[in-house]
Amino acid sequence: MPLILEIVTPEEKVYSDTVDSVVLPTVEGEAGILPGHVPILTMLKPGELGVTKGGVKTLLAVDKGFAQVLGDKVSVLAEGAIDIAEIDLTAVEEAQERAEKALAEALAKGLDPAEVEKLETIVRFSLVQKLAKRKY
Repeated sequence: MPLILEIVTPEEKVYSDTVDSVVLPTVEGEAGILPGHVPILTMLKPGELGVTKGGVKTLLAVDKGFAQVLGDKVSVLAEGAIDIAEIDLTAVEEAQERAEKALAEALAKGLDPAEVEKLETIVRFSLVQKLAKRKY
């Protein structure tokens, strides 16, 4: 029996399909998930999430978030997620530069902590995408 994997970000449902296995980048290390896995709720760290379906492995870059395994369903709630094959390194580097500049200005001016957190998230996820794409 396959797993049902759903990956959701605040903006959209990034992935929804039945798969054979999932490898999650948790704060405690990588966690391999197969059908019949015990129920878990875990925090995700930014990194690569691996999906295997029909012998084909797909990698996604994910930002921090949470994953829940319950029955044969894996639910991932992350601040960001993208298929590594779809990453445009030039666009990611430009976004990172803009966010780093805005972050430096925000810290210098003492801007709202929520805005600073948003900019830090953009920088962090840009780095994850760059590292994952270069590995791919």
